[in-house]
Amino acid sequence: MSRFVAFDVETPNRENRRMSAIGITVIEDGEIQDSFYSLVDPETYFDYFNTLLTGIGEETVCDAPTFPEIWERIEPILSNGLLVAHNAVFDLGVLRKCLQDYGIVWKPYVRYVCTVQMGRRILPGVSHKLNDLCARYGIDLDHHHAGSDSRACAEILLRYLRGGAELRDHIRTCSLNK
Repeated sequence: MSRFVAFDVETPNRENRRMSAIGITVIEDGEIQDSFYSLVDPETYFDYFNTLLTGIGEETVCDAPTFPEIWERIEPILSNGLLVAHNAVFDLGVLRKCLQDYGIVWKPYVRYVCTVQMGRRILPGVSHKLNDLCARYGIDLDHHHAGSDSRACAEILLRYLRGGAELRDHIRTCSLNK
């Protein structure tokens, strides 16, 4: 596998059915090659906690594209490589719910790697919170900014792979039709 697509989403509320931002970082042939970031109008309410955590609120996304509008741009990127996320169950769950809520049909399932799960097997006994791993590896992080978080996830994956991690031991499959 030579192309990885690390992604991260931010959500507007505790329902985790919509995204308010998405960041994507593409790794090809062992190097970060491209990135994408966009705010997303979730067309729903914002919880105070989420706004405080991410800095994204109703006024921030008033001119942002909706998920169906942004999907046209990100679908080709997400479709072309192994998906990677830090705590992938969360990010893939939000993606699945967005697809379902908007009636968008993509794939019945996707293959992915979770850098949290991978890290727990490679580095047992250390914290696998994104900010802690970034501090450990000297990776710049603007935590809870989807663009920065996706890049940090990509950097962590590269550290693991360069350290000799066997990727095939960490690939999982997620159904998008649940």
